[in-house]
Amino acid sequence: MRPFSRLAAWASLLAPVLGAVTWDATPFNPASVPLAVRTPYLSAWLAQGSGTALNDNWPQFWTGSILGWAGFIKVDGTAYSWMGAPSVPGASFNKATQKSLKFTSTQSIFVMSAGPVDLTVTFLSPVEPDDLPTQSIPFSYVALSAAANDGGSHSVQVYADISAEWVTGDNSRTANWTITTGPILTHQVQLASQTVYTESNDHTQYGSAYHSTPNTQGATWQSGEDTVVRAQFINNGKLANSADTQFRAVSDRWPVFAFAHTSYITPNNGRQDRSLLFWTNSLPSLMWYISSFIKDYSNALSRANAFDAKVAADANKISSDYADIVALSIRQTLGACEITISKNADGSFNTNDITTFMKEISSDGNTNTVDVIFPSWPLFLYTNPEIGKQLLLPLFQYQASGQYPNPWAVHDIGAHYPMAIGHNDGQDEAMQVEESGNMLIMTLSYIQKTNDTSLVTSFVKSLLDQWTQFLIEDALIPAEQLSTDDFAGTLANQTNLAIKGSSASRPLQQRGLVGPRYNLYADKLLGTNIFPQSIYELQTAWYSSHANAFGVPLDTRHTYTKSDWEIWTSALVTSTEVRDMLISSVRKYAADGSSSQPLGDWYETTNGAVEGFRARPVVGGHLAHLALQ
Repeated sequence: MRPFSRLAAWASLLAPVLGAVTWDATPFNPASVPLAVRTPYLSAWLAQGSGTALNDNWPQFWTGSILGWAGFIKVDGTAYSWMGAPSVPGASFNKATQKSLKFTSTQSIFVMSAGPVDLTVTFLSPVEPDDLPTQSIPFSYVALSAAANDGGSHSVQVYADISAEWVTGDNSRTANWTITTGPILTHQVQLASQTVYTESNDHTQYGSAYHSTPNTQGATWQSGEDTVVRAQFINNGKLANSADTQFRAVSDRWPVFAFAHTSYITPNNGRQDRSLLFWTNSLPSLMWYISSFIKDYSNALSRANAFDAKVAADANKISSDYADIVALSIRQTLGACEITISKNADGSFNTNDITTFMKEISSDGNTNTVDVIFPSWPLFLYTNPEIGKQLLLPLFQYQASGQYPNPWAVHDIGAHYPMAIGHNDGQDEAMQVEESGNMLIMTLSYIQKTNDTSLVTSFVKSLLDQWTQFLIEDALIPAEQLSTDDFAGTLANQTNLAIKGSSASRPLQQRGLVGPRYNLYADKLLGTNIFPQSIYELQTAWYSSHANAFGVPLDTRHTYTKSDWEIWTSALVTSTEVRDMLISSVRKYAADGSSSQPLGDWYETTNGAVEGFRARPVVGGHLAHLALQ
């Protein structure tokens, strides 16, 4: 039984905006907290708004649809919910009280008080940029640890489940499932009828979700109707080790897949058992990887803490506000990417063919959109430029095949992720100067950062020359066309496009100053010094006199802006005061509590309201200062 109607569910999604924070939030309370964010399909968030606890709302997919994910804890026989918003007829439980929330670049950590015990819930989505095979694993962790807050001894049982909602965007579709026992317990759930490379409401419609935990002493499992399974734990403190074999539609008695663990807390908070659970949408037959992933948790946490510390130290060289923004941006960017490998004719993996694909989340849904990779680019330059190279390679390879008929760079290599079949008719979204300049800038910055010239093969050189010649002809006074800010419509003679084309091809006589000239960032990044210092000083003075409460408008046609471009611009100004104003405006927007969706990059500078977009990878652009370091 679903705990409330869909109408009530919609009301619950609006409720966070009306709430109020009653817990300690470090560094601030974001609109939506990343829980499990590794790929475009493993993307779970807590719609937090201005005050929603972990157990006040259901976790959501990045689109806002519900992901059934519930957690309970029993302390000395009394049950508490610690995650989700379940209703369980015939079973009585309290709600744990959220005491704190902290997020870092890799983790979201909640402390929930369940009577005399504090439960620490750590959601870890590893960021492993130096180990691409590990980075490509589409798994995430949630770790639970309990400690007495009264110095006493207590009996504790913990529980977590996921629903079949994790495997589809259409809850009328039929799912089936299995349980694997042994050293690792694993629930596997998938659609009964799958279609490769298809989506429904941005959810994948092929592959499986896995929910796993170590099979330690006292571990139990169960699958079945949500209210039945949850009541079993609440009433008994353990599960029945029984499988429901009535495969059915996701919305038919809402099948869930649960685990429970028992532990004991000694006086003075002695050592406790720790329960690790994780889930994924991936290929079947991954039990070895699942086991290895779980066993690696301690090491993964150490690596995550080291990564968090490095990012924080580097970002704090700019400001604490900047460090806060960066910490919220990294998982979101990498969570739009999948690192892939092809197979040889004999079925073995081709280790010489590693390619990364990015989904243009929440806007067009394209594959490897050039003007989405471009604003994200600073993150890859900072973490591992090799991933950036892997994003560019399929774009080069496709256009070198001769199938794309236009003289400028293609907009994307697939109209809808995960398809990457190009645009042989040339009818992709035309951004002639935008994409050509982007490809040139990214290629050169990669080579400068790595000293790796292997990217510039003969076919790449030919394309780079082709696009350069196009820019020489078209970039000085761009014809009416779109820029990356396509929501603003076409416009002739756009200064930002002219700057981009010049940074990529030749000098430019400066033009009118209307809005953040974020494309000057390429001049700084590449060290081309096309534009004199006086231009940067003039721009800086203009920003200081045209800022609204939440930043500088994108151009004079509107009062909205984009957070990535605000941060890029902050990396160009000649005044620390103006730099900090731009950064703090973005931080203020991210923390203002007026939204409950994953961080959106397009917002209103007058009041911080979200204009559109959510969870997009372009927030990788928030690392613009770090890429320059």
